[in-house]
Amino acid sequence: MSRYFLAVDIGASSGRHILGHMEEGNLKITEIYRFANGMTNKDGRLLWDVEYLLGEIKNGMRECVRLGKIPESMSIDTWAVDYVLLDEKDRVLGDVYGYRDERTAGCDDEVYRLIPENELYARTGIQKQMFNTIYQLMADRLQRPEILRMAKTFLMLPDYFSFCLTSKKVSEYTNATSTQLVSPDTKQWDKELLQILGYPTDIFLPLKMSGTEVGFLSKEVSKEVGFDCKVVLCSSHDTASAVMALPKENGDGLYISSGTWSLMGVELKKADCGKESRKANMTNEGGYDYRFRYLKNIMGLWMIQSVRHELKDEYSFAQLCGMAKENQDFPSRVDANDGCFMAPDSMRKEIQDYCRRTGQRVPETTGEMAAVIYRSLADCYGVTVRELERLTEKRYDSIHIIGGGANAEYLNQLTADATGKKVYAGPTEATAIGNLMAQLIKAGEFMGLSAARKCVYESFEIKEYQPQQKSETVVL
Repeated sequence: MSRYFLAVDIGASSGRHILGHMEEGNLKITEIYRFANGMTNKDGRLLWDVEYLLGEIKNGMRECVRLGKIPESMSIDTWAVDYVLLDEKDRVLGDVYGYRDERTAGCDDEVYRLIPENELYARTGIQKQMFNTIYQLMADRLQRPEILRMAKTFLMLPDYFSFCLTSKKVSEYTNATSTQLVSPDTKQWDKELLQILGYPTDIFLPLKMSGTEVGFLSKEVSKEVGFDCKVVLCSSHDTASAVMALPKENGDGLYISSGTWSLMGVELKKADCGKESRKANMTNEGGYDYRFRYLKNIMGLWMIQSVRHELKDEYSFAQLCGMAKENQDFPSRVDANDGCFMAPDSMRKEIQDYCRRTGQRVPETTGEMAAVIYRSLADCYGVTVRELERLTEKRYDSIHIIGGGANAEYLNQLTADATGKKVYAGPTEATAIGNLMAQLIKAGEFMGLSAARKCVYESFEIKEYQPQQKSETVVL
């Protein structure tokens, strides 16, 4: 009889429940439930509806009962940086802000008034992004200090949902590192840094590694969903789970976790918090078993997703890729990391305005727009590869693309051409697979990460793309 495990993978635009089990040495996965997600605009503020998300988590769990496949354990991953603050009765205090909200504008200056930017990077190794939790908490301190004063517990979103299911509060390491408040040396909250910034230190719980058991479902939740199971910590930052699913036993080499964001990097055993890494805006996010995901955040498929939504989802992503290929000679490019593309009212207009400002041809058709986005992303990947090779003093012969973006065949080929590297694309459900891997290792199905990665390679289709054009020579 199969042992089932449930991955609840919640992204910024959708969530899904995926059941996994082992069959003849291979990992088999089945999506059993999917739901929409997105920030709500409330009086100009971009917020998360955590009650809605919790309700959808439970709805998906009920599908296990309907299917007669009760999981032995479950785990939840989400995006990074966003959090809830709880009062003394464990009630959510105030609104739960989304990372695209503009409330952090100017908060970096206040942080650097208390600790210089170079010192902050040296002690955390996390790249500056205005949505990082460190700046969000500064916005709380400046804009709603009463909320911060009343707070008794700080929880990242996946930890909050696990708490709602079990009544147990546990904080997971990988997602916590995205806050820019964790020491890469101690692998715990930097309490001295918290004090420097004026944040209450007693609301932060000790950090636990993936594989830690949170607890069983509470009696109330068990009754609601119709079964009981253990809740286990996965690498709850979705990219950390995705990188776990690299189909390569030793995990070496370049990767792109491709989705709404493109996270491009390598795995390191020790964080690189040096001056050159800071200048390149590289980050050292925590990974499974205290590895470090040395990477750069790139805007990713958010741009094409936004354009698609503006067109009322008239075209599939495969169709948009095809249209981009038909317009591949359209010459204009944009900087995919420019802040103007973070949350524009209209992505199409923002791209057109960028091209006007920079004296380039303005894309008018959907195909031209898609061509600009995909080729700009590939160019950005090419630049980032050269940065990574310079900073790590290594040459890499291939790139593994994991996550939903691995389905974008045209972009995969552009990536091979722009980087001069062989591209391996897959698995597409990398985040959910990594979530399941943490549970399966905990359950004794795998002896460790290397064995689990070997299983991923053998269980899922991996497509290969060879560079067809000569890329720019890399000089280290």
